[in-house]
Amino acid sequence: MTRQQSTGAITTHVLDTALGRPAAGVPVRLSRIDPHDTDQSVVLADAVTDDDGRVTDLGPDQVPAGTYQLRFGTAAYYAATGQECFYPQVSVTFAVTDRRHHHVPLLLSPFAYSTYRGS
Repeated sequence: MTRQQSTGAITTHVLDTALGRPAAGVPVRLSRIDPHDTDQSVVLADAVTDDDGRVTDLGPDQVPAGTYQLRFGTAAYYAATGQECFYPQVSVTFAVTDRRHHHVPLLLSPFAYSTYRGS
């Protein structure tokens, strides 16, 4: 399988660690948090992970410095795979401080998740 080139400033990859495979079909929303009112945000893009669990075209080619959030709709994924779901949604909030590409992977299992800054 050929890995797609990233086309957005922010990308993600979701892996189902319980099943040992990519998590395909996970809805993902990218938002920018308002710097003056952290309860407000602007939706930049909506996507769904591909068969490799990736979203390579999520939002603009460049984003200004600021606080961003990826929200993963895990309930739909767990329902489709017949797994229990303790976390029906996972939100990852992170800071963009430079113009580099930001890759934010998510590792899932029905009762836990983790994330990190990828490359």
